[in-house]
Amino acid sequence: MSTDAGFIELNDINMRFGLPAEALPVVLQGIDLSIAQNEFVSIVGRSGCGKTTLLNIVAGLVEATTGTVTIAGNQVRGPGQGQGVVFQQHALFPWLTAMGNVEFGCRKADISKSEKREVCRQLLDLVGLSHAADKYPRELSGGMQQRVAIARALALDPEILLMDEPFGALDELTRIELQQELLRVWDARKKTVIFVTHSITEALILSDRVILLSPHPGRVFKDYQITLPRPRIRTDPAFNAMYQEIWEGLSA
Repeated sequence: MSTDAGFIELNDINMRFGLPAEALPVVLQGIDLSIAQNEFVSIVGRSGCGKTTLLNIVAGLVEATTGTVTIAGNQVRGPGQGQGVVFQQHALFPWLTAMGNVEFGCRKADISKSEKREVCRQLLDLVGLSHAADKYPRELSGGMQQRVAIARALALDPEILLMDEPFGALDELTRIELQQELLRVWDARKKTVIFVTHSITEALILSDRVILLSPHPGRVFKDYQITLPRPRIRTDPAFNAMYQEIWEGLSA
């Protein structure tokens, strides 16, 4: 993890949906966060606290009502500023193979077709799917489809990987396997990751920091530094103590 703070800066982010005359309740209020380059940060909180909305604001997919997001000093005004996004629903193109889906991710790269092919082959190999390059999404398990989605996001060579409950729909064993895979990819590729999850255990396994949002409206309630050495053991007393601390914050 880099010690250089402020690669991503969220300054006084406030969000409410609807027109001023009929505005819905405030979703996010006064969010201030500073995230270092190559840091792995998870966001947890109860349903409705604004986790996904906050991620979409960082991605440039949604504009905050007030406040600013900057990446390396440049204000985010829309998508495409070095952010790669992976959602819970992988949204692969069913008419493209695994290779074709990953190639779509780097379609705008200024390299030759053969170079793109090689980059995508390497990415599929990175996520353990080189053997499935010619398979269509319907021929892949849910976990394999999500691996393709991660490879496609990486095909843009993003500096930032934004992940919205990417493993939430998977069975527990596949989820654990993909957590390990994601850590391996993160270590190999040195990306800054913001990861939304409902699972405290998942956040602790993956993260350098865990941000706890309080609901109604969403505010930063706690910012936990996770200093446990990797790989983390779920039965470790220190791991369980950290889990309990976050659980108590979530239940407050």
